[in-house]
Amino acid sequence: MQAHLEHGWRPDFALDLRSVLAPLRRGYGDPTFRVTDTGPTWLVANTPAGVGTLALRVAGGEVRASAWGDGAEVLLDGVPRLLGADDDHSGFVAHHPLIADLHRRMSLRLGATGRVWDLLVASVLEQKVTGYEAHRSWRELCRRFGTAAPGPAPAGMFAPPAPHATLAIQDWEWHRAGVDLARRKALVGAAQVAHRLEKAAELRGRAGRDLLRKVPGIGFWTAAEVAQRAWGDPDAVSVGDFHIPGLVGYALLGRKIDDKGMLAVLAPYAPHRHRVVRYIEAGGPGKPRFGPRYAARDFREM
Repeated sequence: MQAHLEHGWRPDFALDLRSVLAPLRRGYGDPTFRVTDTGPTWLVANTPAGVGTLALRVAGGEVRASAWGDGAEVLLDGVPRLLGADDDHSGFVAHHPLIADLHRRMSLRLGATGRVWDLLVASVLEQKVTGYEAHRSWRELCRRFGTAAPGPAPAGMFAPPAPHATLAIQDWEWHRAGVDLARRKALVGAAQVAHRLEKAAELRGRAGRDLLRKVPGIGFWTAAEVAQRAWGDPDAVSVGDFHIPGLVGYALLGRKIDDKGMLAVLAPYAPHRHRVVRYIEAGGPGKPRFGPRYAARDFREM
């Protein structure tokens, strides 16, 4: 078993571990994320120092973190930020009774990994496809081209493919993983400048999102999805999402709206518009389900 590092941290706020980490999970079979019923929550990630495995558990109000691999120290140092310690919700004002109630009842924190690449891979894979399709491709790429989790992580855990490994993936292997030409081009283009894109997490805000969008194939939606997780951007709205405008519309207006309507109703909440979406996702009423669902496509058969 590889040597590991341990660290304890006691947050000064009510921590809901599963809630703050939930946006990092890409489906129930995610090879980079594992929740155990009686033990820790496990994460595997690429870091500037290499791949690392992080295990988190909460006992008596204290977070106990253990890490293995070349990236162990980086992951341990980032635990407070990952769990929302840097999230600043000062100045937040609720303009709807539902949001006021959720803000009062919930301990919602926006966590930040501090790193871009892993999140960018997952977000590009989720462009214009169903969650089922995206998660299937994510599992395939991580298991075939990622790095096995260091340390005693549960079996089947891997880090996502690093930039150099992504550049080495052949066309037929992309096809086998169910990734169409547009998404593979975006990932290859991002991999070629991956070291520069990490600066987005330092720039933060709109400047960070604009830097990501310099890569062809990375638009407003993808940049927002990365920003929400890499630096806990409280204002990065996922414009172009298939589900979110409906969730926001039914929660705040009682009816379906489009992206334009969503931006209008969220405008008073700036610079906390994404925070409102998270409240609605975590505790809102949802939206009615009717009509046929969007059919999953299998690009491996095309």
